[in-house]
Amino acid sequence: MSKKTIRAVDALQEAQKIAFAPFVFQTSVTLKNLGVLDYIFDSKCAVSQSEICEALSISEYGLSVLLEIAESSEIVTKDEDEKYELSKIGYFLNYHKMTEVNLNFTQDVCYQGLFHLEDTIKTGKPQGLKELGDWSTIYEGLSQLPPHIQKSWFDFDHFYSDEIFVDALNIIFKSSPKTIFDIGGNTGKFAIQCCEFNNDIQVKIYDLPGQLKKALANAEAKGHGDRVSGEEIDWLSENPKVQEGADIIWMSQFLDCFSKEEILKILSTSVKAMNADTELIIIETYTDRQKFGNAKFILEATSLYFTALANGNSKMYKATELIDLADKAGLTIKEDISLGEYHTMFICKKK
Repeated sequence: MSKKTIRAVDALQEAQKIAFAPFVFQTSVTLKNLGVLDYIFDSKCAVSQSEICEALSISEYGLSVLLEIAESSEIVTKDEDEKYELSKIGYFLNYHKMTEVNLNFTQDVCYQGLFHLEDTIKTGKPQGLKELGDWSTIYEGLSQLPPHIQKSWFDFDHFYSDEIFVDALNIIFKSSPKTIFDIGGNTGKFAIQCCEFNNDIQVKIYDLPGQLKKALANAEAKGHGDRVSGEEIDWLSENPKVQEGADIIWMSQFLDCFSKEEILKILSTSVKAMNADTELIIIETYTDRQKFGNAKFILEATSLYFTALANGNSKMYKATELIDLADKAGLTIKEDISLGEYHTMFICKKK
């Protein structure tokens, strides 16, 4: 692999950006929350600091320290008349949906917990989780998180899954399934979409008690309570079981929540419930299947959320790692399908 050449002065500048990265991040969050980025952009032309202060009731001092570092970080630009405009970076920070979801997830869910990353690496336990609650994994406490934190978590989770549901449904219903087991059903969003896609499908959700209760309530509220059922399961228990009878066992953005050893246990348990016709579908965002560097970067950053807060032992995996685990569990990958910009679908059969 060739080494990238960079001037020492540029390398030093990049090092300072890393050293002060939390300062720039919190500045971005503050400018966004105070409405400064909106005001600058909506003004349609460059605006002075005093104009922004007056319009948004922010002190000159407070706004000055924010705008100074924002200019150095190229979030805003300043012209010769000392007036500010939003840069392209500032525009994406404020108006790009993926960036907004990532920013809120980092701020509301991860920021304080990441302080404990070193302790997590040393102990193998999610030491940052104590910043959110007293649970062994974050999944136990999702239904108990404060509303704004819960919203940021689900917005992040759904953003990277919702866009592929329609394509996925068109694929899985080609085999005319009658029963789908939704493993890790979360809020029931996928189960509900299955019911709206097909009038005859029965969906059974397997999840932890708090999440299952919410998912079933959501399905009932949408008028699908007669076709969406559920069963509590804790995959970290000694002997989790899945019932037989599913045409499709669905796992979307689920296995990345577990260690390799736990994934093998989940897949092996599921294989026991499969017959020769059952399809087990795995959908994940693999780090080695991304077209663009920023997508790979986001996934690798997300791995640190799993490390410091979620459970201390999972991550965003390479496709090669999941293929190996599926093989060890007794599965054959019959179809390997690219979905949307980030996702890969493995359609598996029992060996």
